[in-house]
Amino acid sequence: MPAVSKVLVVGAGTAGAATAIFLAREGIAVDLVEIQPQMTALGSGITLHGNALRVLKQLGAADEILAAGYSFDGFATRAPDAHSTLVAELPAAKTGGPDLPAMMGILRPDLARILVARAGQAGAKIRFGTACASLEPAADGVGVAFTDSSADHYDLVVGADGIRSSIRRSLGITAGPRPTGLGNWRVLGPRPAGVTRSELYFGGSARTAGYTPTGAESLYAFLVVPADGSAGLTPGEQLTRIQGLLSAYHGPWDEIRASVTAASKVHYTQIETQILDAPWNRGRVVLIGDAAHACPPTMAQGAAMALEDAAVLSELLITHTTVDDDLWATFTERRHARAKWVVDTSTEICRWLVDGTLGDLPGVMRQLNELVSVPA
Repeated sequence: MPAVSKVLVVGAGTAGAATAIFLAREGIAVDLVEIQPQMTALGSGITLHGNALRVLKQLGAADEILAAGYSFDGFATRAPDAHSTLVAELPAAKTGGPDLPAMMGILRPDLARILVARAGQAGAKIRFGTACASLEPAADGVGVAFTDSSADHYDLVVGADGIRSSIRRSLGITAGPRPTGLGNWRVLGPRPAGVTRSELYFGGSARTAGYTPTGAESLYAFLVVPADGSAGLTPGEQLTRIQGLLSAYHGPWDEIRASVTAASKVHYTQIETQILDAPWNRGRVVLIGDAAHACPPTMAQGAAMALEDAAVLSELLITHTTVDDDLWATFTERRHARAKWVVDTSTEICRWLVDGTLGDLPGVMRQLNELVSVPA
């Protein structure tokens, strides 16, 4: 008999939706609440590596997600010159196994839509526009009051509500995200016919720039720059700013730049980092995903780490008969050091970019591949 029979998952992002699927399909009653009034996903596109796809396969969602995105097995680096000169073509490790692509790109709203729909199909009860007003821990669970004036009691509460987690704050955890000194511009556009993989440029108007196909006709492009006041610009000012930055790049960028005519396709965020000390639970409330560890995008592992959290936590709740110290010790052993290495190393790459240097990136990526090729 599973350790829990009724669970509240707070946050319908990648970590929360995946946890809801894993638990609900085992017959566990799951309430999935999301503060946003409808299913939205900030940003534009996302890159998923093989270890993320491995968990999506366990969820039964890999085929649908692969069909919605764009898969590839290698990437390239190019020079930020007038000809977008090819510097190197590099294979990517199939860290999820030989039957899955090495990498893929997908639009964030498509990924979110698929996972939330599958959570509902698995039996989770989903409520949008709802948040936790208060938590009342007890020996056998947690009493929860919601902002819609309802209340309930759960065996466990999973805080998967993102980098600015309200559940984290409610637990009295004062640690939170900190800036890396970098900002990230992302734009959506049509996929030029010649773009069939991720390609990276070092230098030009940004510390690093690149693009990833997200579908047969779409891609997202990014430019990582020193953090500035761009978050406070109006949408029109942001559009002008990104068009200026894009003008330093050519080749496929010329077509990408020509398509960036609407401010709604432009997103700017400051890149932050966070890793909480272990344990990530306080009694029967546990934090996962960005609520526990926010990973800079420099190794494209944020969603993968969130999915791994969901897989490991769900496995332990299903295979253990009680929520006890042994369960939490096992969860910490399997998740904390792995996530910490990814966050710390991603943050170190941010420091290289801030300083205008680049350390042993190939060596770092080899270490990453070795780590995540082994299931969490």
